[in-house]
Amino acid sequence: MIGNPSVGKRPGHVGHGTPLAAAAGNELAIFSQGCFWGVEERFRRVPGVVATAVGYTGGKERDPSYEAVSAHLTGHAESVLVEFDPRKVTYANLLEAFWETHDPTSGDRQGPDRGHQYRSAIFTFGPEQQAAALASRDAQQARLMDRITTEIAPAGPFWLAEDYHQQWDEKHGSRSCPLPHRPRAKS
Repeated sequence: MIGNPSVGKRPGHVGHGTPLAAAAGNELAIFSQGCFWGVEERFRRVPGVVATAVGYTGGKERDPSYEAVSAHLTGHAESVLVEFDPRKVTYANLLEAFWETHDPTSGDRQGPDRGHQYRSAIFTFGPEQQAAALASRDAQQARLMDRITTEIAPAGPFWLAEDYHQQWDEKHGSRSCPLPHRPRAKS
């Protein structure tokens, strides 16, 4: 199955840079790890994820377009906003999925995609997520040969991507972005 059509499409009542608010009992997370189509598809398959949307965050431009982000004019990363039920999946579980599905040592690229918008990043909501993200990065680093380049920073405004980008893989019935190469593990 491609993605999960039963997962919602408006995490945190997302809009264009509007304040985010998860539904009662749920939490939010933002992950960047290359082409957001494939990242979203992978997170939509995680049990306990209740909604996802793709967009742009981590840069300075207000209300960016895909074209501006792709032209390296905004500083934003292609990102996935995830709303999840912490009684069904923990933030630590989402961090595991994040680390397992991309190469966090590759700088501004994932697989064939190159540019700052494809960087590895975790944008956190609050000090608990920040501490968990840093601890998980350190645990991953102990297992890898190369230095992790993943940016970990507090979440800022999230700019919803154009509608045609949302749930791309589900709409088209195929996986668009191959899984990037895995990082080199220590022997």
